Amino acid sequence: MKYPIGIQDFEKIRQGGFVYVDKTDLIYKLVKGGNIFFLSRPRRFGKSLLVSTLENYFLGKKELFQGLAIDGLEKEWAEYPVFHLDFNGINFTKPEALEEILSEFIENEEKKYGIESEKTQYGLRFMELLKTVHEKTGRRAVVLIDEYDKPLLDVMNTDIPSPVVAGEIKTLEDYNREVLKGFYSVFKLADRHLQFVLLTGVTKFSQISVFSGFNQPDDISYDGRYDGLCGITKEELLSVFKEQINELGEANGMTEEETIEKLKRKYDGYHFSKRLNDVFNPFSILNCFSKNDFRNYWFSTGTPTYLVRLLSDNRQNINELAGKYYPAAEFVDYKATAQKPLPMLYQSGYFTINGYDPLFDVYCLDFPNEEVRSGMVAVLAAEYFRSDNSPSTWLLDVSRALMAGDLETFKHQLTAFLSNISYRFQRKSDEKECERYFQYTFYLIMQMLGRYNTYVEKETSQGRIDCVLECPEYVYIFEFKLNATAAIALKQIEEKGYALPYAADSRKLFKVGISFSSETGTVNDYDYMPHNE
Repeated sequence: MKYPIGIQDFEKIRQGGFVYVDKTDLIYKLVKGGNIFFLSRPRRFGKSLLVSTLENYFLGKKELFQGLAIDGLEKEWAEYPVFHLDFNGINFTKPEALEEILSEFIENEEKKYGIESEKTQYGLRFMELLKTVHEKTGRRAVVLIDEYDKPLLDVMNTDIPSPVVAGEIKTLEDYNREVLKGFYSVFKLADRHLQFVLLTGVTKFSQISVFSGFNQPDDISYDGRYDGLCGITKEELLSVFKEQINELGEANGMTEEETIEKLKRKYDGYHFSKRLNDVFNPFSILNCFSKNDFRNYWFSTGTPTYLVRLLSDNRQNINELAGKYYPAAEFVDYKATAQKPLPMLYQSGYFTINGYDPLFDVYCLDFPNEEVRSGMVAVLAAEYFRSDNSPSTWLLDVSRALMAGDLETFKHQLTAFLSNISYRFQRKSDEKECERYFQYTFYLIMQMLGRYNTYVEKETSQGRIDCVLECPEYVYIFEFKLNATAAIALKQIEEKGYALPYAADSRKLFKVGISFSSETGTVNDYDYMPHNE
C-alpha cells in the first residue's frame, strides 16, 4: 500500500495509486446542503486534502472520482470557476506577507480571465473578479480558502509592529486582522455570484475580529453529521487498513486486538461534537503503518509555542484546565482580545471533547490520546522545570524505582529533583499560590511517567485522590500536603477509603504520604506503608 504522507493533492493521490479513505459521500452531502461553510480542524488533519478534493469536484474531473461513493451520487458533473487561496507555507511574521499573497492571488486570477481592474482594495477587486467571471462563464464561482487563520496565528501575541500605524492599529496581528476583514467582506457583497464557499482553519476567531461584514458561514466544525469529514473513523480504520493492522501487530509482537487497542490509545480520541464519534489522527496513523512503529508523529511535527506562550501569559496550569466541564461558549469561539488559552487548546487539537452532560449542556475537555498528552506535558515540563539535570534520565531512574517497589530510592530522587528547582517556591507570601505550584509540579512529574496508568486528582465517592500510579506489580496511592506531616496525609488515605477500589487487585498496594515545605521548596516529610499494615 502506498501512503500519501505529506501529499494533499487529490489528483496526485488518485493518479499515483496512493491509498485514499473515501470521504466523497460526506462531500456530496456538504455541497448539496448549503453554499458558505467554515470548518475548524487541528493541523495535519486532512483539511488541505478536503479542499483539493472539492476543487477537483467543482472542476468537473469526473474521471478522478471513479469507484468512489460520489460516482454513484452525482449526475451532472458541471464545471465551475474555482478560486483556491492557500495560506499554508507562508511566513506571516513578515509585515508585507499578507498583502503580497492577496495581491498575487488576485492578479493571477485576473490575468487568467483577461480582466483589468482599477480598484486597489483587495475585497472590491475580488468582488469585481467574481462578478465578471460569473458573467463570462454563466456559472457562479467556487471559493476555497485553506488555513484562513494562519496570518493571525503566526503573529498572535508577538507584538510585531504594524507596517502602517493608522488609528488603533499598532501591531501586525491587528493589521492582518483588518486586512482579512476587508477581504472576507466580499462574500457578502458578491453573494449572488457564489456557488460554494469553504474556509478551513485551526481556530474559529470571533465574529467581531475577522468575520465582521461577512455573511456568516455555516460552521460545521461541531456538526455531528460531519465528524468524519477529516481524519479516520474506527470503521474506516478496520475496513481500509485491516491488512496493515496485522502487519503492524506482527512487527511489534502483538495480537490484532492488542494492536487495535494501542492504535486507539495512541492516536484516537478526537471528538468534534456531542455525539462523541471517535476520529483517529490521519497523519499519525499513516506514518505508523508506513514505519510499523508506534511513535509520536503528529506532535513531533511542530511544538505549540503559541499555546505555551498563552498559558504562561495567563498564568494557567494545564492541570487546572484538563478534565473539566465547560459550556460550549467557553471553547467554541476564540476571542483574540481575551487571550484565553482554553479555546486554542481545543481548536488546535491538544484538547478534545471527552464527555457531554445533557442535563447541564456542558462538555468535558481533556487530552485526546497518549500521543498528545505525553507530547504536551513534555513541552510544558521542559519550559517549567528548566533544570540542569536531564529530566529524561531522572524519569528513567524514577520509573525503575517505582517498578521495583523501591520507595526509599524514589524519596531521595524526588527530594533531589525538587531541591534543584526549589527557587520557584521559596519566599512565596501567598500559601495558596505556593500550594498551586506544588500541585502543578507533581501533575507534570506524574504525567511524564506515561508508561504507567497515572491518575491525577482521581475522583472517588469519598473525595479526590491526589494521585494514583499503577505499575505492573505495584499500585501507589499518593496524598500530598503542604507544611504538614506525612502522617496526616496517610491518615486521609485511610479515612477516605482511597484504597477500596483496589481491594481485589493482585498487585501490592502502597499508601504514600508526602509533605512539602514552602520555606525550602522540597520534601520535608515522607512516609509510606503497604495497604492493610
